[in-house]
Amino acid sequence: MTFDRKKILIIEDEPDIIRGLRDSLEFEGFEVLAAGEGREGVKLAREKTPDCVILDLMLGDVNGYAVCEELRAHNSVIPIIMLTARSQESDKIRGLEAGADDYVTKPFSIGELIARIKAIFRRLNRLSGQEETLRIGPAEVNIKKHTLGRKGKKPQPLTFYEVELLKLLHERAEQPVSRDEILDKIWGVQGGPTNRTVDNFIVKLRRKVEDDHKKPKHILTVYGYGYKLVT
Repeated sequence: MTFDRKKILIIEDEPDIIRGLRDSLEFEGFEVLAAGEGREGVKLAREKTPDCVILDLMLGDVNGYAVCEELRAHNSVIPIIMLTARSQESDKIRGLEAGADDYVTKPFSIGELIARIKAIFRRLNRLSGQEETLRIGPAEVNIKKHTLGRKGKKPQPLTFYEVELLKLLHERAEQPVSRDEILDKIWGVQGGPTNRTVDNFIVKLRRKVEDDHKKPKHILTVYGYGYKLVT
């Protein structure tokens, strides 16, 4: 499956990884931009407006968290996938809090990474013709603008995966949706006992949607299975 020359920006300080990713992504029909340092990557992102960013956490000049925050401040919608050699859950959560949409732990499968990127663009291609907003309790989600508004408060930006997760749960409102199905349909990957991606995103969304994120009324846990949205 190929795409209309979507641009992927790689920000990575290991030349061998850049080379391997470039070869594989170009073979799949993507245009590839690459930067070996964080500041260079931010500059490229602003000048070339890529459609997706692959960002290494450990860079020579600036750490990936700071780069991610700067990228996200400039563009609240662009999907950002973080590469990390760290396996600690706290590091992954910090990356998500900085604005990353997903993370892949080194050493990683290039095939899995490409599958995730393709899943992003498949979902982006379905945006046309969909309803503009979703109502979830006191919150209104603008799908096209990637924002969440609440009465009397300034709209909050939502990342690509946050919007996609809310859309999926809203489509299946009042029905439990398994973690495995969410991972497959949103991230394009298979579930596993150590994959906490969905759980981490649910924590982020509850802080934005719920009046009290510790006592959620709308994004509910179905223990041992997944989550359910009550609108």
